[in-house]
Amino acid sequence: MKAELSKIQHARSEKDFPEIDLEQDEYVVLHIKRSRLGVALIWAVVAVLVVALSLILIFFAKSNDMMNTVFNVNEASMHYLRVAVLALYVVFFFGGFVVQSIYDSNQIYVTNRRLIQKSRVSIFANSTNIIELRRIEDVSFRQNSLLDQIFHMGVLRMSTVGDETTYTLKYVDTPHDEVKTISHLVYECKKTNDDTSVK
Repeated sequence: MKAELSKIQHARSEKDFPEIDLEQDEYVVLHIKRSRLGVALIWAVVAVLVVALSLILIFFAKSNDMMNTVFNVNEASMHYLRVAVLALYVVFFFGGFVVQSIYDSNQIYVTNRRLIQKSRVSIFANSTNIIELRRIEDVSFRQNSLLDQIFHMGVLRMSTVGDETTYTLKYVDTPHDEVKTISHLVYECKKTNDDTSVK
């Protein structure tokens, strides 16, 4: 019965997570993404920049209407200014999508056997780290700011035995839940491994 359930969970995980290579009877237990608050902050910055540019454009247009000699811009220059502002709008929106894509690309998949971390720091720089659950020594989280406390976010941290490698994921929602689930999986994996060794 347990073997059948594992096969069903494996098939479902392969369908839901085609981006990761699962071993036989391996299935995803936990998929950890970054908080949506980070996405909101990215677009808030884009919105502020767009509003600031719009205000500058309006300011110069109004100065022309009021015949202000200090900030007066001729019609040809005003046309170039509008084109430049429009180009900057495109750059800001494109930049927002790129930054959001990079932000969302950082995630962790926890299976019944392994931890798979996908990391991206730029458009071209990305990495995948895979570690067996039985090698994880410590699972913890920390909250570094008042914002983390208010929005229940934190930094998820996992360290390994031996080489003392540390894997982290920032801006995780409800890190308490993730720590509890991963710790339980690590315990179960080590227990199963110890039982197999004894036999």
